[in-house]
Amino acid sequence: MVEKPLKSELEMFVINKVREKRLEKNLSQAYIANELNVAIGFIGHVESPKYRAKYNLNHLNKLAKVFNCAIKDFLPDPYLESNLM
Repeated sequence: MVEKPLKSELEMFVINKVREKRLEKNLSQAYIANELNVAIGFIGHVESPKYRAKYNLNHLNKLAKVFNCAIKDFLPDPYLESNLM
């Protein structure tokens, strides 16, 4: 039996984009957690494929403010081919 991943390809795309921007700005997971008003370990759980934690739209809106970018900068353009139903 093949186990289903805890996060979809689209969710991992968004998470990786946020992580990429976080590392470009040399910001810690703790700093981002503070900005999102979440527990410090939350960002580590989001960035790890071992946990179900992921960003929601409110998180992405706050992250866009932190990184001074548009929410769409975290999303694929135009879409992920393999994620279609």
